[in-house]
Amino acid sequence: MNEEIVLCAASAYEQKFYLNPEFDSLPENIKQELQIMCVLYTEDVGGILMLVFDEDGNLELKVDHEENDFFFDEIGSVLKIKELQQTKRELFESLELFFKLFYLGEEIEDNPEK
Repeated sequence: MNEEIVLCAASAYEQKFYLNPEFDSLPENIKQELQIMCVLYTEDVGGILMLVFDEDGNLELKVDHEENDFFFDEIGSVLKIKELQQTKRELFESLELFFKLFYLGEEIEDNPEK
């Protein structure tokens, strides 16, 4: 596996939220939290926010915007991403664990001292 897998995305341009159907098994409250977080981000700074898993199962927040979008707030975007990484750390870590267990087939040791 040498590609990224999109968990979800939101676009200020299309005013839409996308959740990858492969993650329909996530609890409803997690899906709602992701939707609210992504939509609020795009409402606040504009552009497109994508949450993607890299090939190692790390969750990355990727931002994109149209080249001639003068309303996109680049400074606000950087600050908002840092804020999300701090305030949603537990959620992101749980999603990474979920992905590593169910998609990458990794086993998690109960006792790391063994």
